[in-house]
Amino acid sequence: MDPVLAYAQACQPRIVDFIRQLVECESPSDDPAAVNRFHDLFAGSVRDIASNIKTVSGGAKYGKHLLIEFALPGRVKRGEGQILALGHGDTVYPMGTLQSTPFRADDDKLWGPGVIDMKGGLAFFVFAMRALRELDIPVSRKVVLQINSDEEVGSESSRSLTEASARKSRAVLVLEPGTGQEGKLKTARKGVGDYTVVVRGKAAHAGVDFTAGASAILEASRQVLKIAEFTDLHKGTTVNPGVINGGTRTNVIAETAVVEVDMRVAKLTEAAKLDKKFRALKAVDKRCSLEVTGGLNRPPMERTKGIVELFRLAKKLGWNVEESSTGGGSDGNFTAALGVPTLDGIGAVGLGAHTPHEHLFTARIADRTALLAKLVAAI
Repeated sequence: MDPVLAYAQACQPRIVDFIRQLVECESPSDDPAAVNRFHDLFAGSVRDIASNIKTVSGGAKYGKHLLIEFALPGRVKRGEGQILALGHGDTVYPMGTLQSTPFRADDDKLWGPGVIDMKGGLAFFVFAMRALRELDIPVSRKVVLQINSDEEVGSESSRSLTEASARKSRAVLVLEPGTGQEGKLKTARKGVGDYTVVVRGKAAHAGVDFTAGASAILEASRQVLKIAEFTDLHKGTTVNPGVINGGTRTNVIAETAVVEVDMRVAKLTEAAKLDKKFRALKAVDKRCSLEVTGGLNRPPMERTKGIVELFRLAKKLGWNVEESSTGGGSDGNFTAALGVPTLDGIGAVGLGAHTPHEHLFTARIADRTALLAKLVAAI
């Protein structure tokens, strides 16, 4: 058996216990103190294998971001670029979720809030680094793990840090969960953005002075039909008017209405085209006015030559390795957009992210951990 895989299999009880500790330290994005507790727990667990640990402020709204450099065998080549492992410590689950959905293990799964997105992947990477040390496998690049505190809410405070780290890197490994039951690696992600369309009409009494009013709700409805036509499935562009608010009472012609829209694009060039369409929206009822704000906030992760080469290396080294694309975004979108080879979805394999039945498959713990170790040694 491959010695790295054998090591990971032997360590699996320790890996499971570490995942349990991470899951049971709740860390919702909107609770900076909770995220900080999680990062303190994580930092404390790797002090024996780290050469440097530092934190970067996430500002008043978010927890601190964590940067860990590992002490590994081998001589680092200067000027070759580091390996960046990218993760996040925040989850979508509010404090107290563990009371209704506690961490648990059965014969073939681990369950709990954040277990695959992405505390399992973080645990795998730590034990991948332990494998390199204990098996004395040389690594020729500096290896840094960056754990952000706000990925689940848009990476507002961490984006600049992620991009700065990526610019120093030869490759980025994103510890997000793989796709589907097979755990396919992600070589492409859509870009993600949002738009808000505010419609202003003219209020009037719906019974006494109906014709004097200009309904913002009616105008918003017309705009929603236009916006829906921006979807182009052939190009991978989707536009979803997901939320509409407007009006005050049924007997008042609505003065304002607001449409909130999600957009996804496979190519950066399509985002620019889509933006022009949103900015060109005009009111059908000339008594109404429109205000359009928003745009792309995560660029697409396009399947570049560098990404393909990194995936092929993983396929050569790994077990059950396939590739996929997804409509969801991650912090890997930022690193790939800078031209840095980025391999995403290399964390846990399981199902149900962001749901009460989130779980990972224990049978995929060892091979994923081994793949991470062997990739770091090979890059």
